[in-house]
This record gives sequence, C-alpha cells and structure tokens, in this order.
Amino acid sequence: MAVLLYEVTADKISILTWIAVALFAIEVIVFIANNWTCPLTIYAEKLESYHGQTTDIFFLPKWFGDRIITIYGGLLIVALLLLAIRLLS
Repeated sequence: MAVLLYEVTADKISILTWIAVALFAIEVIVFIANNWTCPLTIYAEKLESYHGQTTDIFFLPKWFGDRIITIYGGLLIVALLLLAIRLLS
C-alpha cells in the first residue's frame, strides 16, 4: 500500500506500481471468493480460536484490526483514483 500510494502521489509510476495493483487485484479476488473473509481467518478458527479473535496484527488496537479491510479498502480506492488521474493527464 505504501509503495502504491507513494508512486501515484509523487507521479512516479513504474513497474512497482503495476505489481502492487496486480497484487491488490489478486487479494480482492481471494476476498470475494471467500465471502469477504480472509482464508487464513477460517483456518485459524478451525485450529482453536474463537470467532472474531483471529488476528496476526496483535500489536495494533483492536478497533483498527476490526476495520482493517475498510481502512485499506479506502486507501486502495484513493490510490487507484490517483493512478487513473495520473494516467489520464
């Protein structure tokens, strides 16, 4: 996310921009295929965790972990809009 945001903000679109876009596209496809749930969450819940308590970002506040998809989704939309503006101008 940082690379994508930096490159579109600084107007330095390179191969890294397109790699980031491709990786995010794959991630979105995986989320859609799993009903907007990370497949690793499903695996962790099967192992032993209670529902909603599976996070690998334990160093962040719980409210942030609960909203990670919304926050990064918003950042991704902003980055893609900036990329479109850069490409069209």
